This record gives sequence, structure tokens and C-alpha cells, in this order.
Amino acid sequence: MNTTAQSIDLAIKQLTEQFKQHCIKQTGKLPSVEHDSSWPSPCETGAIDADGFIHWQPVNIDEALDFKNVEQALGFTIHPDVHTYFSQIYSEAIPASCSEGNLELLFAWNKDDYERLQQNIIGHVLMKQKLKQEVTIFFAVTDEDDINLVIKNDSGEVWVEPVGCEPSKLIASNLTEFINSLSFKS
Repeated sequence: MNTTAQSIDLAIKQLTEQFKQHCIKQTGKLPSVEHDSSWPSPCETGAIDADGFIHWQPVNIDEALDFKNVEQALGFTIHPDVHTYFSQIYSEAIPASCSEGNLELLFAWNKDDYERLQQNIIGHVLMKQKLKQEVTIFFAVTDEDDINLVIKNDSGEVWVEPVGCEPSKLIASNLTEFINSLSFKS
């Protein structure tokens, strides 16, 4: 793992630990999600409650996952930060705040979701190419339905991007810097 990948990995590990501690401090327990027996995840922990919910927490991905198949389908190389970001943990979306407001960091819930995420990224990139726009890869959604946070494929910079438009505002020079700037609402 190169230095940049290590710094992203460390930032994600620190963020997920802060997220778990924040949830426990705020509610006395881990977050919960409605259990779906047809969509299990290694993130699930404990028993399903009477309302059909189960606690969850981000967990490390132990298998080797990457975007090589996506690169083959698209015919170009995806920024290595994208590979690193999406191959570190399985998790439900993690809510956080940044200088631009509230957001949810997107991750895969399980291996099938990882494959679905890859398909969505292919669709996003094909749309960008059709619109003759520079390639970006989404990794977070905001409270505004039509605003995503993206990684510019050529530079690794983190930008605000209105759906269907070019990136509009630089918010971090790289993914590690961005992740390290996040906080959780009290």
C-alpha cells in the first residue's frame, strides 16, 4: 500500500471510530438499520430487535476488491484514491458535516452492494462522457438532492458537483484532507 493509500486508510479508520464513539455518546448504542434477510452485511451486529432493526458498525473489508473491471469497461484508469476509499470498509452511509454542510459518505454494505456501486459509477462516468465533461467519481451525497461530492479523476481533488454539471467548488486538495476535516453533529 502506497503512502497516499495508507493515509486514506488511516483517515477512514479514524473517522469510523469517531463515528461509532459519537453514536454511543449520543444514544448509548451503535446505529441501527432495518434488517433485510435478503441483503445481509458483515456490518450487522447483535440480534434483530422486535421492530426488525439491527445494530451495525463499519467493518474492514478482508477480501481484495478493486476497480480493475470498471477500468476495463470504461477504457481508462480510475484515480487510485477511489480504489482505496471504496475497498477499505463495508458500511451503511455515514452521516457527517463539512464546511459545505451535511453529507453522507457512501460505502458498500456488502460484496453485492460493492458490485452495484461499481455499476453506478460506470453509469455516472458514461453520463459525464456523454455530456463531454471531465470525469469525476462520486463518493458522498449532500442534504441537497442535486449536489454530490466527487473526486476529480485526473487530480484526486474533492469538489462539490451539481448533478449533470461540471464540478463547481473545490473543497479539499485530496481525499485524506477532506476526511480529516469532517465532524459529527451533536
